[in-house]
Amino acid sequence: MAIADTLRLVLAPPHPAGRPFLYGGGAAALLGLVFGWGWLLWPAVLFLGFCLYFFRDPTRVPPERDGLALAPADGKVVSVMPAVPPAELGLGPEPRWRVAIFLSVLDVHVNRVPADGVVTRIAYRHGAFVNASLDKASDENERNAIALRLPDGRDMAVVQIAGLIARRILCDIREGDTVVAGDRFGIIRFGSRTDLYLPPGVRPLVREGQTMIGGETVIADLRPVAAGAAP
Repeated sequence: MAIADTLRLVLAPPHPAGRPFLYGGGAAALLGLVFGWGWLLWPAVLFLGFCLYFFRDPTRVPPERDGLALAPADGKVVSVMPAVPPAELGLGPEPRWRVAIFLSVLDVHVNRVPADGVVTRIAYRHGAFVNASLDKASDENERNAIALRLPDGRDMAVVQIAGLIARRILCDIREGDTVVAGDRFGIIRFGSRTDLYLPPGVRPLVREGQTMIGGETVIADLRPVAAGAAP
């Protein structure tokens, strides 16, 4: 990555969800500066810098071609395997390919719409806060599951999953909304995971260990494939 690209990423403006933390850190830093309280000033400055970095919301440019499933988040692919979508979405008991992306505190945490479509269901489920890099996080952790109907009638799902220290999942879309691939739809605060369940018969083009760029990295080709494709 070129230096200019790195600077644009690091210095990207913050997501609105970060404003309460930025205002709080800024106010504490100002008090420390005015009253000469070094014990408050420097921790506040460090906290403010961390929040500016964590909540950064860079511009992303999706591929021009239609019919692609894009990464719904930045981060590292920690699992690529067949799995049953969350039961609360009503997508049936049949396994389909799931790509799980782990977001460390250093990754951009803004979630992106994986494909054009209509939001048919959103279901929030309370749960645990185990390490989001573990496979059991998909089943046990607190999550917000979203079902998306593609223009051709097939369904896919994206699930925002809280992590070990994440305690707040924000989702800005609603059932019935028409969404466009690459658009922002939410954010998870402080370490998390995002799972993408592809339509039946669609195989992922990524593997474990790859680094994803939300809204840009192609995870799968959504064009229908021959009958009998796994899973």
